[in-house]
Amino acid sequence: MNPLAPICNPKYSIPRMIGRIIVNHFHHSCRLNAKSKIQSSHEWILRQKKDPYVEKARVMNYRCRSAFKLLEMDERYRFLYPGQCVVECGAAPGSWTQVLVSKTNSDRKDGGKPVGQVISVDRLPLYHVEGATLLGGSDFTDKAVQQHITELLGNGKADAVLSDMAPNATGVKELDHESIAQLAYSVLKFAVKISRAASKTVCLIKVWDGGRSKQLQTEMQRFYKQVRTVKPSASRMNSAEIYLLGIGFRGLLKKDACSQQNIS
Repeated sequence: MNPLAPICNPKYSIPRMIGRIIVNHFHHSCRLNAKSKIQSSHEWILRQKKDPYVEKARVMNYRCRSAFKLLEMDERYRFLYPGQCVVECGAAPGSWTQVLVSKTNSDRKDGGKPVGQVISVDRLPLYHVEGATLLGGSDFTDKAVQQHITELLGNGKADAVLSDMAPNATGVKELDHESIAQLAYSVLKFAVKISRAASKTVCLIKVWDGGRSKQLQTEMQRFYKQVRTVKPSASRMNSAEIYLLGIGFRGLLKKDACSQQNIS
């Protein structure tokens, strides 16, 4: 038998053999990914069943457990109140919005208290929450969307800018950290432009703990009298998320215009 026959025969040609190896590797990878997704889904279901905040959210009719993060932070620092004007970034599925319309009385359920305003924006669809102006399917980082928010404020200013935004995780820690940092900086830059200078004015931004979060905290200290790092107990134990809370917006003077432009 000719030892070169397997190579010369088209049935056993090198390109065909390589092609089969690639196809077999692809099918193997697909099977592994499918198993991984099934296992992840199973772990997620178990975690949901054991999570007391999930059941509490269901009982109290909140759309998501994240409502308790905002409630806990507000209970500690008391930054939400009736009559307040709030801009909320990353609002889906709407649990923070539910808290905000109640705290600010923008739902007008308490006739004896001032009526606030809640403007909520997210790239995902947003479903009706009484008392909130919803900008679903809108990218907050888009200048046109920010201009629309400014127009909705009319001649007024925001008393609070809150962000629970997070990028879709890639699994690459450095890339994910940089992505959420960019979102956070866009929120701070916008907050500085539209916020009312007052001791009660706040900016609350979600970040993932790391070097860029320290840099953002330093930037916030230029514009807010106090900046707190908050980790609500409702945040999952294995989560790197923290919140930076700026309290008491100093205002943007003419000499600060360059500083505002240089927020990176």
